[in-house]
Amino acid sequence: MTTTQPGGGPTVRRILLGSQLRRLREEKGISREDAGYHIRASESKISRMELGRVSFKERDVDDLLTLYGVTDSAERAPLLSLVREANRPGWWHSFGDVLPNWFQPFIGLEEAAQLIRTYELQFIPGLLQTEEYARAVITQGNTGVPAEIIERRVNVRMNRQKVLHRENAPRLWVVVDEVALRRPIGGPKVMRSQLEQLIALCDLPNLTLQIMPFAFGGHAAEGGAFSILRFPESDLPDVVYLEQLTGAVYMDKREDVDIYAEAMNRLTVDSPPPATTPKLLSQIITEL
Repeated sequence: MTTTQPGGGPTVRRILLGSQLRRLREEKGISREDAGYHIRASESKISRMELGRVSFKERDVDDLLTLYGVTDSAERAPLLSLVREANRPGWWHSFGDVLPNWFQPFIGLEEAAQLIRTYELQFIPGLLQTEEYARAVITQGNTGVPAEIIERRVNVRMNRQKVLHRENAPRLWVVVDEVALRRPIGGPKVMRSQLEQLIALCDLPNLTLQIMPFAFGGHAAEGGAFSILRFPESDLPDVVYLEQLTGAVYMDKREDVDIYAEAMNRLTVDSPPPATTPKLLSQIITEL
């Protein structure tokens, strides 16, 4: 057994470690219930560990490796080292007081991804928002929340955008429904500035932006917005992210990911080509 040391932050390390523990358990035919009993925990804890959604204790991983028959010290050492790496906090942890727990793993995945594919129906995706648009969206969804908390959440969103401009930035492929482009979040001035920024961002070499038009009618992603994240580490599966009002769903099972990947492929085929996006955006601006 071999393992790699990803450079993408603690969340992706947890997912990598969890996926390797799941593979080892399944290879031995051991149930989650039996694995949980072995480390004095529940079946649900094993499930959360294997999905990378909880912190790892080195003692637990050590005991699981023994149960799974990984006894050679040279094989155990990289995984135990990964435990220590996985528990190091990312930059976004300093904003933990204003971010829901279910969203923080997504920031880590976003930081680590090599390719991010997103379909958005309601809003401009967070990685492409202007500060004024982001403030309007966050304020609208958090009525009664103190201004300082709103500003910290806006700060997080602006910090997230740095990922697109760093060295070895991920490729971002976005399909935005025309509905989101015509919804006047923050008023005409804010919306106009947002659309102008989208036109400018079309020049980014790592961004592909398409618009799903009203005129197309029903399409492959009528179920709502989603993101698919792919990582440079071959051991990591793609992850589908679905955000809800009070939580989020992270899926990495092949059969689930394939359904969303097919929907994204259909969206990119059915939407006008990326080269037409600036013109379409300019036309919407004139109609504000």
